[in-house]
Amino acid sequence: MEYIQITKENIDAEHICCAMSGKQGLAKKQWMRDRLDEGLVFYRSVERGKCFIEYIPAEYAWVPVDAEGYMFINCLWIAGSMKGKGYSNELMDKCISDAKKQGKSGVCILSSAKRKKEFLSDPGYLAYKGFKISDEADCGITLMYLPLHEDAVPPEFKPCAKHPHTDETGFVIYYTDQCPFTYYWVPRVVEAAKENGIELKAVHVSDRQTAQNLPAPVTNYALFRDGKFITHAIQSDKKFLALAGK
Repeated sequence: MEYIQITKENIDAEHICCAMSGKQGLAKKQWMRDRLDEGLVFYRSVERGKCFIEYIPAEYAWVPVDAEGYMFINCLWIAGSMKGKGYSNELMDKCISDAKKQGKSGVCILSSAKRKKEFLSDPGYLAYKGFKISDEADCGITLMYLPLHEDAVPPEFKPCAKHPHTDETGFVIYYTDQCPFTYYWVPRVVEAAKENGIELKAVHVSDRQTAQNLPAPVTNYALFRDGKFITHAIQSDKKFLALAGK
């Protein structure tokens, strides 16, 4: 497969594989544009499909981790008919090669302890590539890492991410523009909650410092209920109402 790297010069013209059309795609592109000078890298397949990788030096990642000297993979996504053709390996190898060239200690990524969870990378595949679990949050989300030299210090979750909890009552959603689907679904969930008398607070996180100190291991979307972390999976209005018992 041939791949296109998204840059400041082509970001306006190029399709972002995961982005839905319309304003939600523009919000994702603006989030990316603001990260490019921080070292964000985004490769997508030449074919217009869901086959891409996005990574950034961990110091600039919007997640509560202590991973100095690492490269953090925001997302590795292969969907539909593109699965099973080795594209994950090609994209992962691009990231690992970049990390080595930049003298990084290793590469890290979010996954899950026992089985693949929605929107997270497959732990089985990561283990096959040599990744190991370096830390685990109470909710079962793990931080996996691939060390690139023997004395690499394993990355860790910050305490706020390892023990996700808020003091808020009712439902609370923390979300960013890192994922275009939040732009589409969060307002619809907010409206559905209002129409059904459900207590819901939506917190739009718009800066890295706040994201790096959120009370959840996943920050592009984190749903809480009465202080307890419920899910990182982006909810449609219908899924949210079902979860709320409506």
